[in-house]
Amino acid sequence: MTSLARRQFLQLAATAAALPTMSSLAWAESYPSRPVTCIVPTAAGGPQDVVARIVTERMRDSLGQPIVIENVAGATGTIGIGRVPAAEPDGYTLAFSVSFATHVVNPAVYSLKYDAVEDFEPIARVAHSPQLILAKKAMPADDLNQLIAWLKKNPGEVTVGHIGPGSPAHVAGIFFQRQTGARFRYVTYRGAGLAMKDLVGGHIDMMIAPPVISLGAMRGGKIKAYAVTAETRLPSAPDIPTVDEAGLPGLHTAPWFALWAPKGTPRDVITRLNAAVTEALADPAVRNRLGKLALEVPPREQQTPEALRAFHKAEIEKWWPIIKEAGIRIQ
Repeated sequence: MTSLARRQFLQLAATAAALPTMSSLAWAESYPSRPVTCIVPTAAGGPQDVVARIVTERMRDSLGQPIVIENVAGATGTIGIGRVPAAEPDGYTLAFSVSFATHVVNPAVYSLKYDAVEDFEPIARVAHSPQLILAKKAMPADDLNQLIAWLKKNPGEVTVGHIGPGSPAHVAGIFFQRQTGARFRYVTYRGAGLAMKDLVGGHIDMMIAPPVISLGAMRGGKIKAYAVTAETRLPSAPDIPTVDEAGLPGLHTAPWFALWAPKGTPRDVITRLNAAVTEALADPAVRNRLGKLALEVPPREQQTPEALRAFHKAEIEKWWPIIKEAGIRIQ
């Protein structure tokens, strides 16, 4: 082969080798070229749906394409979330959920057809909501230590409302019992609002519930709030002490929201989606709307895909032993 021919051959080979990369980069740069579907595994109008719409509406400004919410309810979110791993990993099918439930609790209590860790690409953690330890107005205890003492004196007599086995409130209640040695009976409701109504009416004794459904009743003097299950006080209710301050350190529970893609979604697409999320969460209007729902946005460094992956792993390591020790299984 002549020197000229050899140079031409090497140039052609280099160009051919670069084509897949160039094609991939060009495809990623054009993403998204059409609307993106985001599956929310609950009915329209619920907390997950509301938060998803707040965030994805702002993401449209960054992506240049709408994100269409598709509500797929059923089986505590497993039906909707289960559709995502089966979707084409091209960035056009995403999932948004209270991921504490769908990606931590559900894998521990259900026999799933998908792997909640291996079958998803993390995009970003969006928000979280610490819970409040609440009781009916007639509860004789005035602070958390008194409440725990009263519960221990009345084992198995206290009723606690929640929306079903494996729900955030149910898991938080199990954690509470584990940490204190108290014992109580659960009452299951179709919705947290119905349980709160019965707490206000004095028909049940306690709840562990999100601020968004409980602060109104608390401020109206209709129920008692003993502590927030977080390391810091709520900006929306700074007068309520943390569990650490109230005498039960470490009882931290905060259901959290996150955005996911199918496993194998190109890295450039994940990066583009993450940038759209972080831009949305930096928008004062979005933060204000989330704040009105008593939701807290994680710090910027906690909004990366890598941070979500590490946080997800830590949540599984914390909660799976507690859930499995309690023997919660749903067929």
